[in-house]
Amino acid sequence: MFRSKQGKTVIGQGFKIIGSVAAEGVVQVNGQIEGDLNCPSLIVSPGAKIKGAVTAEQVEVNGTVEGPIHGGDVVLKSNAHVVGDIHYRSLAIAKGAYFEGRSVQAHKANGGGAMRSEKVASPKIAENAGEAAPQQAVH
Repeated sequence: MFRSKQGKTVIGQGFKIIGSVAAEGVVQVNGQIEGDLNCPSLIVSPGAKIKGAVTAEQVEVNGTVEGPIHGGDVVLKSNAHVVGDIHYRSLAIAKGAYFEGRSVQAHKANGGGAMRSEKVASPKIAENAGEAAPQQAVH
């Protein structure tokens, strides 16, 4: 249930890890993690659940994450359910994804690290086809 394949670690369905996890390469979670996860690239599959902080350069969520996400490129797919703040360089949220928390974008201009914060006003994103749910900027 826990295997590594060509630089990819897969946490199988039905497998639960309690405690912090650090890995190299891609981590695909099909099971559950209760603890913090640190890796270069993360895929959270439908039905998978992470309860803890996530830190990864590339994050793709199509399952559940309860806790903050610190990532570079973050993608919430249609089955994503995220409760927690997201710190990101780029963020994409698909129709049907659920996100409750603050989104904080990191900007790097002239070596500075200015941050912009937005709070999502509606937890269900893109409820209507082709329309994004209203967002309220917080400065």
